[in-house]
Amino acid sequence: MDSQNFGESLAPQEPAETTVPSRLPSTPEWKFLDLLVFVVFFIGMLFVTFLAALALYSALRPLMGWRTSPLEISQNTFFLLAVQSVFYLLVFAYLYVLVVFHYRRPFWQGIQWGTVTHRQVLYYALGGVLLTLAVQFAPVLLPDKSNFPLQQLFDSPASAYATAVFAVVIAPFMEELVFRGFLFSVFEFRVGVRFAVVVTAVLFAAMHAYEYQGAWNHLMLIFVVGLVLSLTRGFTKKLAPSVVLHATYNGCLMVGLFFATSHFHVLQGL
Repeated sequence: MDSQNFGESLAPQEPAETTVPSRLPSTPEWKFLDLLVFVVFFIGMLFVTFLAALALYSALRPLMGWRTSPLEISQNTFFLLAVQSVFYLLVFAYLYVLVVFHYRRPFWQGIQWGTVTHRQVLYYALGGVLLTLAVQFAPVLLPDKSNFPLQQLFDSPASAYATAVFAVVIAPFMEELVFRGFLFSVFEFRVGVRFAVVVTAVLFAAMHAYEYQGAWNHLMLIFVVGLVLSLTRGFTKKLAPSVVLHATYNGCLMVGLFFATSHFHVLQGL
């Protein structure tokens, strides 16, 4: 064997160039276009879902022999909760497709759900209890009224139970997914965390404006609650804590109402 070739065979070989795929960030790089499309979808689907459900009821009414008129059913608590549930399901599906198929991220990672320990869950639940007490004992600062549209959902014990379950199980998760999961992430990524905290709290209160129509003190307190939830999301960098806080807050309100109305049996003047 040639000594030159022998030496070359013992020389360290340069590693072959390989293309290493760059690792995608865990959260999507949100665009304002995502926000615009979502707002159009959210508002449009809200009306479409309600009108479609009403049209379906009107079509089935003569076949099923239902006596309740479409106008009356449109104000029925169970009908409204069913429509809201379907609407939330569509919103969840939209965000899932956006995160998983458009941005190619794991869904829970993409919305920054995060992990919380059992002890942390207890702490956030305690925070929800304290938030409820603070809201209940807050002084009246703005003109208020005792009757507002939200109270119409509690027109019977059965509807009160259904509304309470919806308020504790479904609404906190979906509202936090929209406001602190998606909207907060877009504003934080594109503008900054302070902007995200304030704007999502304002939007959260605005979404509840119709429910508390005329009850301005209640609406101001809803803004405070939204601000606390947004601050929690901003400080923890996770969505799960605000969901626990929100669910506990709603749960405490429902428990208080449950006992104040003799187990939802005395609802007059609510």
